Amino acid sequence: MTKRHGYALLTALVAVVVMISAAIYVGFSGVFGGDDDIQAGGAHPRSSAAPASTGTWAGSWAASPAGGEPGTETNGFFGHSIRNIVHTSVGGNAARITLSNLYGQSPLRITHASIAVASAPNNPTALSDTMRRLTFSGNSSVVIQPGQQAISDALRITVPSDSDLLVTTYSPTPSGPVTYHPQARQMSYVARGDRTEEPSGTLYNQQSPYWRYLSALDVLSNEAQGTVVVIGDSLTDGITSTMGANRRWTDILAERLRTESGAPRYGVVNQGISGNRILADGFGRPANNPSGLSRFERDALSRSGVRAVIIDLGINDILRTPQQTDPAKIVDGLREMTRQAHARGLRVVGATLMPFQGHPGYRPNLEVVRQSVNEQIRAGKVFDSHVDFDRALRDPYNPRRLLDQYDSGDHLHPSDAGYRKMAETLNLSSLRGSTGAEL
Repeated sequence: MTKRHGYALLTALVAVVVMISAAIYVGFSGVFGGDDDIQAGGAHPRSSAAPASTGTWAGSWAASPAGGEPGTETNGFFGHSIRNIVHTSVGGNAARITLSNLYGQSPLRITHASIAVASAPNNPTALSDTMRRLTFSGNSSVVIQPGQQAISDALRITVPSDSDLLVTTYSPTPSGPVTYHPQARQMSYVARGDRTEEPSGTLYNQQSPYWRYLSALDVLSNEAQGTVVVIGDSLTDGITSTMGANRRWTDILAERLRTESGAPRYGVVNQGISGNRILADGFGRPANNPSGLSRFERDALSRSGVRAVIIDLGINDILRTPQQTDPAKIVDGLREMTRQAHARGLRVVGATLMPFQGHPGYRPNLEVVRQSVNEQIRAGKVFDSHVDFDRALRDPYNPRRLLDQYDSGDHLHPSDAGYRKMAETLNLSSLRGSTGAEL
């Protein structure tokens, strides 16, 4: 097969995947399902009053749906209140959330949902007078069909930047599997019964290392100009960062965008999924751990206020079975994502692939693939610009390995210091400007 024919086949396959992805993950519009419930995915939305505020809608936090939670296939988490703790990148004067039933096999009925500012970091107790009830097209309840999502009404609430928020949901009826993000690096909480608007965290005595149902938090902000979306794998998910400390490299990036003079004031949303690949999906229908190509429209291009996209993917295509040993296929996948972003007028910054010698999966032939991909990224014909994580974190005396101080110990994932170095390496001005990589 010629390279031209191979690319044409890749483009055709991507188009099919995007169409299927859009079909199974449609957006929310409200339609009555009874006096108290609405149905997500209907054709006749009921109007709801937006906050009388000005500003820009920006993503302050997000987590990609990654799969169905094992053990929840039959009953889900009915009869329990799930209090997700999420950390904001930018603040605002109004907020809305997105709930996902992407991996559910039955309708998810949420009868009560709330949002509040946490009284302290990692604490399920709400700050005094911040608890607010969330509604969906003016109703307190919503039914989310399998494969769909629901976006709440916007409501007035002062959301601080760089702070923990509590987003709580309650479902009274069995449904499953629970759509979740397994590598949260953040402890959330569960309580029996409907404790959704309970400000005290005393009854939230069951800890959870997952984010359940919740996939996005947007804010109406006067300080943010938009959103930068980071799509990646475990290196972006922050799998080896300190639990509950917000030390993923995207957290440090958000800090820089808030505080550095001349930086674009963007919210940062982390769309990393541990184990994610550019080209291959996981198992199941819909696929667990969907490929970067199949989820790019949903997780990157469709985020609120997106202005730029950072792509840090490719190492799992090389490492995970079946190993991709043709660098051209990896690069073609990255270029396809760049093309899709350009079609929306978005700027794309890509990351070089970091070294992994010493990891059990390391092989000399795989190192050759990594180096080849990096050469093409550095040549400027894959992305609009690039950030060289490889050069920043590698051992200068052995560039096939991470420098010890940046290595978490598994010779693949960074330490907290490594994640900080990644964020500090990015030139913030690269997030501005026009598109135009020569693809």
